Amino acid sequence: MRVFHGIVEIAGQMGILCGALKKRGHIAVGYNTYHSYLGYKEHIINTDIFEVQKVFQHILNFYDLFHYHYGVTLSPQFDDLKQIKDKGKKIIMHHWGNDVRSYDIARLNNPYVYTGDSPPDIEIHEKLSKISQYIPEAIVQDYEVLPYVKSYYKKVHILPIAIDLQNFQPVYPDITKKRPLILHAPTNPDFKGTPHIENAIAQLKLTHDFDYQRIEKMNHEQVISLYKAADLIVDQILCGSYGLLSVESMALGKPVIAFIRPDLKDTFPPDLPIVSGNPDTVKESIKMLLEDPEMRVSLGIKGRQYAEKNHAKDVVADKLLSIYAGL
Repeated sequence: MRVFHGIVEIAGQMGILCGALKKRGHIAVGYNTYHSYLGYKEHIINTDIFEVQKVFQHILNFYDLFHYHYGVTLSPQFDDLKQIKDKGKKIIMHHWGNDVRSYDIARLNNPYVYTGDSPPDIEIHEKLSKISQYIPEAIVQDYEVLPYVKSYYKKVHILPIAIDLQNFQPVYPDITKKRPLILHAPTNPDFKGTPHIENAIAQLKLTHDFDYQRIEKMNHEQVISLYKAADLIVDQILCGSYGLLSVESMALGKPVIAFIRPDLKDTFPPDLPIVSGNPDTVKESIKMLLEDPEMRVSLGIKGRQYAEKNHAKDVVADKLLSIYAGL
C-alpha cells in the first residue's frame, strides 16, 4: 500500500506513523509544509505548499490512500478531495484538537479550557462541512477531541498518540535526591496553563526545597535530553486530556501531572497513571508528589508500562492499519 501523509506535521506524528508503516512493508511518506523550532524530520519531506502542488498530479496517481492531518489538504478550498475521490482513492482526515476545538462545545464540560489557538466556531463549521462531503471517516486522538467532529463524519476513530520507544530509555526519579527537579515545557503557555502552574510553583517555593525549569524554543532532540533529568513533569492543566509531552514523559519513566477531565477518565485505559491537576488543584498535586519520592518512582514505572502498552508506534500502527482496511 502507498500512503500519503500531509501536510501539517503535528507533534512528530506523521513521521512516526510513516516509519511504522514502512517497517511493515508499505510505502509511506509525510509531506510537511508547517515548520517550527521543534525540527521534526524523520520519515517526512519538509517542503512548502507550492512545491507539493507542483507534483500533485504525480501524488494523485501514485498514492493509494491519503491521510490528511489538522483539517488541511493540498488545496485551500479542498478541491483536491474531489479529484482524489474521483480517482477511487481512499481518504481520511486526522484532527488533532486546536484545528477543531470549538469554544461553544469545549465550554460545556470544561470551565478551564483555552481555545485561543482555534479558529472561530463558524470557520470550523464551514471547514468541517466541506471536508466531510468527500471524507466520510476521521481520526482523533481521544474522546476530548471527539465531540468537535463526530456530527460531521459517518465514523470517527480513536487513535492514540504514537511514540518511538527506542528514543526514550527510562530514567526513573532518584528517590534520594534532596532537591527534586520539576520541568514544564509549554509550546503555548496560554494553552498549557503555564501562569497557573508557575503561580503554584512560586507558592510552593516558600515551603519546599526543589528546582524548577521552564523549557521553551528548543528543538525536539534537545528537550528530550533535558526531560531525563526531571523528577516530575507538569504538562497541560486546562485542556482536560493529555498530550505528547505527557506520553514522552511517561516513556522516560517520569511522573506526570495533567488535567484529566472527570467525565473523560473512564474513556482512557484504567491504568492511566497521570496525576490530575487543574488551575484549582495543581498546587496540591505538585505538593503531594514533592513530598512523596516513593510515589514519584512508582508512577514513573507505571507510566513507562502505560506508554509501552498504549502508545508504542507498533501498537498504534496496528490500529491504524485496521482503520485503513475498513475505509
